[in-house]
Amino acid sequence: MKKLLVVALLALSLGASAQTSPAKKDLIAKILQLQQPAIEAMARSMAEQPAMVLLQRAGSLMQSRTPPDKREAIGKEIQADARKYVDEVLPIIRERAVKLAPTTVGLLLEERFTEEDLKQLVAIIENPVFRKYQQMDGEMTRSLQAKLVGELKATLEPKFKTFELAVAGRLGIPVTAPAATPSARPPAKAASN
Repeated sequence: MKKLLVVALLALSLGASAQTSPAKKDLIAKILQLQQPAIEAMARSMAEQPAMVLLQRAGSLMQSRTPPDKREAIGKEIQADARKYVDEVLPIIRERAVKLAPTTVGLLLEERFTEEDLKQLVAIIENPVFRKYQQMDGEMTRSLQAKLVGELKATLEPKFKTFELAVAGRLGIPVTAPAATPSARPPAKAASN
């Protein structure tokens, strides 16, 4: 009985993998080729993220541990190290991501989409209007971010400063509040009699 069950399961799994037609495999390959720029962008993000985190940490440590007259030079050296790191790891990550895409993304597409679904997906991705929209993604994001920063800067800066002071206080880092400048003071009201 167990042998029969194992044979039946094996036959089902072989039948399921045999259902993928050459046309379906070609469609998946085309989708992966069309999505390669997105895969490469993901790889770039993965390469840059650790460098950005380390740069932020280094910037914080430099403020407390590096003499002010040496910060700029050391900061430039650390930025050069970060660029070197990204330049070294990006090709490795990008190549591996492109290589793994068929066995990860491709497998998911194969499992969850029919051949007809894949044809429609290719049509969507190749649609000139959709491609134009995708190409504008960075510009649209930058435009929204610029407007958002412009409108919320005055509201968010004091809140961030309060947060920053709270963190500095918890860490025992002495913080001196900037002295009020005459232009920042409200004008004195004239005495009226």
